[in-house]
Formats: sequence, structure tokens, C-alpha cells
Amino acid sequence: MPLKNLKWIYLIILSVVWGSSFILIKKALIGLTAMQVGSFRIIFAALFLILVGFKSISRLSLRQWKWIILSGFLGSFFPVYLFAYAETEIDSAIASILNATTPLLTLIFGALFFRAVFSQNKITGVVVGLLGTAGLILSGASINPDQNYMYSLLVIMAAACYAMNVNILKTRMSDISPLGIAAGNFSVLLIPALILLYSTGFFELPIYSSELELSIIYVAILGIIGTGVAMIIFNKLVQISDPVFTTSVTYTIPVVALGWGIMDGEVFSFWQLVSALVILIGVFIVNRSKDIISRYRKQAT
Repeated sequence: MPLKNLKWIYLIILSVVWGSSFILIKKALIGLTAMQVGSFRIIFAALFLILVGFKSISRLSLRQWKWIILSGFLGSFFPVYLFAYAETEIDSAIASILNATTPLLTLIFGALFFRAVFSQNKITGVVVGLLGTAGLILSGASINPDQNYMYSLLVIMAAACYAMNVNILKTRMSDISPLGIAAGNFSVLLIPALILLYSTGFFELPIYSSELELSIIYVAILGIIGTGVAMIIFNKLVQISDPVFTTSVTYTIPVVALGWGIMDGEVFSFWQLVSALVILIGVFIVNRSKDIISRYRKQAT
């Protein structure tokens, strides 16, 4: 299949899988703490990826491992915990919309650290997107006074981690197989996640309720499908497209997440929806220009 068609298929799959991840986090938090949700998500993903990608891990060179470790913490470890803690205070759909700032931050970091082109068109898109982000946080805080919208900053921090990671994947790790990257990432993260899970006292719980068991099922789906399988697809998408196209998955993630949120009884104001639209318009403006693609391709060759 031509790469032009394949990248759109990957984008659609990721949209559905990651768009559903936010509601899974919310459901998992019913019986688990944020630290436990993050740890279990990494553990399930790691066990799956090590099992299917053991041979790919063994082929990694010492030079490649330094980027694998950095990518693992930026692209998976920190965001997993940041999203879990954020959703203890804000709605799942709001978290997904704020995650749409990833392409904007990808561009900013690309310009600052990876010599990517930063045109006037892109500056406009970034400004528009960030104004929408501020509007979403402020309007959400007014309509949901019982929610602490300072936790929205955790989502922005997670998006920043994603943005830095996708630039590293494109400019430093294009010679590593997608499975090798994902399996290597999570083989590094398994031990820290187990240590953090142990520190929560989870293994000392005397009673395992049905609520707890259901939460573990949710986080298992989140870890294996929403993290393990999705990371392989994402890494492949990075290699066959440019970073800004790759992070455009955040266009459609909020649509899926918003649908799940409405089905779960989450309420949105008119101004929240307007702010979400402004964010997506900003991302659209950023993605209109093609000059960033040629610059990344020159760096990769």
C-alpha cells in the first residue's frame, strides 16, 4: 500500500484508540489512585511489548539506547502519570482537547532545538491555538467550580513531553524499527513503574473488590491496546510522515473523547466548545504550510 494511504489509516486507528484512552483513565481511577493507574498502564504495556518485541530489543546498539531511554521517559513515562493525575480533577474530554496543543508545541520545540522552519503562518497558528487553550481553561473553571482547572497544566506538560519526543523520534531515531523503539522504551520503564506501584501500598491491600478488579481491567486495556499497540503504530507513523502530520492525530482524538464524555454524562458549555474549536483552528493553520517537511527530510538524510 502507498505510504500516502497507509499514514492516513494509521492516523485513524490512533484517533480511535487514543480518543478512547481518556475515558478508560477516568474509569480506572474509580478503584485505583492516579499513581496506580499510571504504573499499571506502563506495566501492562511493558509486558506486552517485551513479549512481542524481544528480538527487536536485542538488536539495539549502545548508541541507540541513550535515545531509547530519553524517548521512553518523555513519550510515555511522564505523560502517563501526568494524565492520570489531571483526570482526578478535570473531565476526560477536556484533557483530550488540551492534548491537541501537542502539534503547536511540536512546532515550537522543533524551531527551538531541531532547526525546523518557523514561518509567519506557523506563528499565527501557535498564537491562535494557545489563546484557545487559555479560553478553554478559563471557561472550564467558571462552569465547573468544583473542578481544579490548575490540573489542566499537567495536560499541557504531558503535551510538551509528547512534542519533544516526536522531534527526537524523527531526527534521532529514524534508523530504529517502530517495534524496537516501543519495546525498548517500556523495557526501561518497567522497573520504575513497579517501584512506584509498590510505593502506593497496592500489594498490601487486604480486599480486592469488584470495583478494583474492573479498574484493573480498564487499565489493562489501556496499557496493552491504548499504549503498547498504539505506540508501535505511532512510531511507524513518525517514520513515514513528518512530525506535525503525526501529531495531527490530536485533531480527531477530541472528537472521539468528546463522544465518550457526553455518553458518560460530562457537561460542556458553549464557550468550552468554542475554545476547543479555536485550538483546532490553530493546529490547522500550523499544518497548512509544508516548509517544515522539507527541513525535517533534509535532517533525516
